[in-house]
Amino acid sequence: MYAQRLALFASWASGNPGEYDLLRRLRGKRTPATFENARPVFPVGTPMATRRAFGLALKAAAAELPELWGGSADLGESNNTTIDDTSSFLPRSSPLPGANPYGQTVHWGVREHFMAAAMNGIALSGLSRPYGGTFLVFSDYMRPAVRLAALMKLPALYVWTHDSIGLGEDGPTHQPIEHLASLRAIPGLDIVRPADAGETAITLWKVLSAPGKPTGFSLSRQDLLVFPDRSDGFRSAADAVRGGGYIRYETPAQDNAADPDVVIIATGSEVQIAVAAARALAGEGLRARVVSMPCREWFDEQDPSYRDSVIPPTVRRRITVEAGVGQGWYDLLGLDGRAISVEEFGDSASAAELYEHFGITPEAVAEAARDLMRLPSPGNVHRR
Repeated sequence: MYAQRLALFASWASGNPGEYDLLRRLRGKRTPATFENARPVFPVGTPMATRRAFGLALKAAAAELPELWGGSADLGESNNTTIDDTSSFLPRSSPLPGANPYGQTVHWGVREHFMAAAMNGIALSGLSRPYGGTFLVFSDYMRPAVRLAALMKLPALYVWTHDSIGLGEDGPTHQPIEHLASLRAIPGLDIVRPADAGETAITLWKVLSAPGKPTGFSLSRQDLLVFPDRSDGFRSAADAVRGGGYIRYETPAQDNAADPDVVIIATGSEVQIAVAAARALAGEGLRARVVSMPCREWFDEQDPSYRDSVIPPTVRRRITVEAGVGQGWYDLLGLDGRAISVEEFGDSASAAELYEHFGITPEAVAEAARDLMRLPSPGNVHRR
């Protein structure tokens, strides 16, 4: 019987060379040679929510990777997770339009836990890269299955959108204040919160180019301007972003000083706020470095020399900016740092009003930097 199966497989492989090459690639957990060049590039200055950028990048990736398939828990239009509008993963006997047993789009329904659990089963087959989307606040329903995916090291991809108080009028029931810290506490789970469309595509390509582990993307509802590369104080993200944390912007040095006066560490939509604060401080003669930290887990995996080059141990004036609880940032802040965070449940108002209400603004970040500069020499300070 075994010999017969081998003969049948050899016959199939010789008659279907393209499919056989695909099978070998999937078994080897490799991407095709054309994959890297398929990554979309977004024009500088374009206002684009990272959820939309992720959706565009996901479609581009799915065109190269037939093993990538999934959908959303009833929020496909909001999550931007529909990669194929013409076919759905359904038996041909289904009366629904586009029914196709090989469809890449899955309609999970309003069942977040089932979605995450089913993704685990799909990932265990070894040949697929499943993904599932919902609002970040609803990751609570998925948590037991997400934890098991981390325990089993499965290549599940979670698309969590509406990731902050920036979703506005839905109010505190939909605003994920504590969720980033809670998810980062799961060993073996990577949480990626990109700062703009460019970071979104680059980080997705990094995830899909690796053999795979569970990864959650935390994506904005609100539009964010696409940052420039290598101009006006900005550094390139193309390769550096893969380190999890990198220097995204720095006020040019006027006196050849090696270290900045203050380091501002931010994630997601708050990187834009950090850059605006750094520019304001530059007008006052203060040199600020903005570190974009799309993934704490990737940054923590880097060797100490790299981490120290991004956040110099000699610079103890540090600020973190994230629209969630500050828990999880104090190891980087050290004794003298300040967390710009949200330490209570959100509220119902527009995104702009809420960021102002909770003090997550360029003015608040700049004032925190000024306050740190008023302190005595860091070596003599005994306070957090």
